[in-house]
Amino acid sequence: MSVESILEEIETLVLESKHMPFTNQLIIDENEIINLMEDFRKAFPEEIGKAQEIVQDRNNIIEKAQEEAAKIRELANQEAARRIEQANAFAAKATDENEITLQAQEQARQILLAAQQQEKEIMDRTIAGANQLKQDADAYANQVFDHVLSNIGNALNVVQQAKSQLNQPNL
Repeated sequence: MSVESILEEIETLVLESKHMPFTNQLIIDENEIINLMEDFRKAFPEEIGKAQEIVQDRNNIIEKAQEEAAKIRELANQEAARRIEQANAFAAKATDENEITLQAQEQARQILLAAQQQEKEIMDRTIAGANQLKQDADAYANQVFDHVLSNIGNALNVVQQAKSQLNQPNL
């Protein structure tokens, strides 16, 4: 039974209880309210567990996104190194002619800049994706916590009303 349905049953029990004549006090079946409170105590940890699972899922998503970003960065670095090596090899073959050497160095520099720019773009997209996933997970976790807090507040109000009505002096 969910926390929300238990709270609804407590509220129904209080609302449907009979009033003692000439007082504001209610006659509530003690066994029924005790059973509902025991059900509440059992269900509440399950709701908290679900919220903790959501937070763990969010953390796993962020961790996977960071791992993927690291892999992409490593691949970009490897590609840049490969291109630099190719450019250096090309430049080494052309050492006899100064113009060819200068062209090869410029090409290597341009390749390195392009690889660095590509790495930066990939990282920016990966970080943006991870941040969006984190925001979405945080928003969902906050909704779950708000729902749990609302249910707890409602339960507390119902129980306090019942206690207050039971503790009012008989007239």
